[in-house]
Amino acid sequence: MTGVVGGSSIDVNSLVSQLVAAERKPLDNQLARATQRVSTQISATSALLGALSSFQSALNGLRTTTAFSGRSTTSTNEDIVTATATANAAPGRYDIEVERLASAQQISSVAFPAGATSVVGNGSLTLSLGGSSFTVSIGEPGNTLADVRNAINSATNNPGISASIINAADGAHLVLTSTKTGAANAIQVTQSGTLSQLEYTSTNQANYTQLRAAQDALVHVAGYSATSATNVVTGVIDGVSLNLESAEPGTTVGVEVVYDKAAAKDKIKGFVAAYNSLRGMLTRLGGYDSASKTAGPMLGDAMLSSIDSEIRRTLSSPVAEAGDVYQTLAAIGITTQKDGTLSIDETKLDTALANDFDGVSRLFGNPATGLAARLHEQIGDRLADGAAIDTRNESLLSEQRALQKKKEDIDIRMSMVQQTYLKQFTRLDTLLSSLSATSAYLTQQIDSLPKWSSD
Repeated sequence: MTGVVGGSSIDVNSLVSQLVAAERKPLDNQLARATQRVSTQISATSALLGALSSFQSALNGLRTTTAFSGRSTTSTNEDIVTATATANAAPGRYDIEVERLASAQQISSVAFPAGATSVVGNGSLTLSLGGSSFTVSIGEPGNTLADVRNAINSATNNPGISASIINAADGAHLVLTSTKTGAANAIQVTQSGTLSQLEYTSTNQANYTQLRAAQDALVHVAGYSATSATNVVTGVIDGVSLNLESAEPGTTVGVEVVYDKAAAKDKIKGFVAAYNSLRGMLTRLGGYDSASKTAGPMLGDAMLSSIDSEIRRTLSSPVAEAGDVYQTLAAIGITTQKDGTLSIDETKLDTALANDFDGVSRLFGNPATGLAARLHEQIGDRLADGAAIDTRNESLLSEQRALQKKKEDIDIRMSMVQQTYLKQFTRLDTLLSSLSATSAYLTQQIDSLPKWSSD
């Protein structure tokens, strides 16, 4: 509202807006500073939580001795035999001779001169493989050699016999192939009805020619013989599986099982990288950059200092259970730099892993005193519900909500102030307009009075 009546010219809206803005500014400034402070602290606390959680996750791969349980294997002739090993395998070298491979039986029937459409009779065939068997019915009009093949392959309870037809110069041959290796998985075919020309048993093998025998693999390990129904031999060497690739009687292959030092080294390097990432975050939160003269949002914070000190103490503490030589990180080549980060002397680490692999494993993963195990537990305590970080975060969020409520209260209060000013200045404007009109009237009346001469 702008009052311009009989000479009054007060811009009420503009005047009220300026007065309200002047009254509101210190309140807004104070609220903005408080909001910025709380937001900065919430961001800092969240960053600390994230950094600690990431470091704890990185410790999962090192906090038990099983983290170092990997084994690697080598073979002097991988064309004959390769190997895999579990954590139960004892490091060592083993001499292996593969005398024969396991094979799956394959048999071929006599020729049927009329080909796959040859009628073979009526009845049923019972096929067995090892200790399992199934039966197919053969009868008109589906009683050709091709029908027999199809019935075998489509049987839902077929334990592993594949049927095919080979068309040769003398006619069609039904070929039965086992999908399972080993001497126990021999094929047998019995019949009822008029299908005798397809029968194959241990006492009646005239109707088929054996193309490949069902046999076990035969290997010699450290001079001792062992058989296996498959070409993956387990149980001969604890924790080691021998993968037989080819048979070479009289040829000895050396298979060596060793600690997987490369995998262990990668895990240790991952630990160092994870710690250095955490160290960088702790420095940004609680440090001071002299170049930019900028302080971290948690500079001097007691909670941050406590967390930092606890981690540093643990990293520098010896682990007696690791043995006499490698009780500290420094002993295996991991040292602290001026900026607080860790660095690795890889030559020294390689030597430690080669000399005492189990000792290095206990340094990190001993359940009670290992560095990774203790750090994982300590950080877990820090991240727990109700711990200092959680309490701090909840307090900051509560304060943030209170500041938002305060802003809403200021908005309501300033709206009321604005309405009060509007009423006051509107009344003033009306009064001034009235006075201005009266003044104009009086002036007019005075001007209309007779003029008196001094004569």
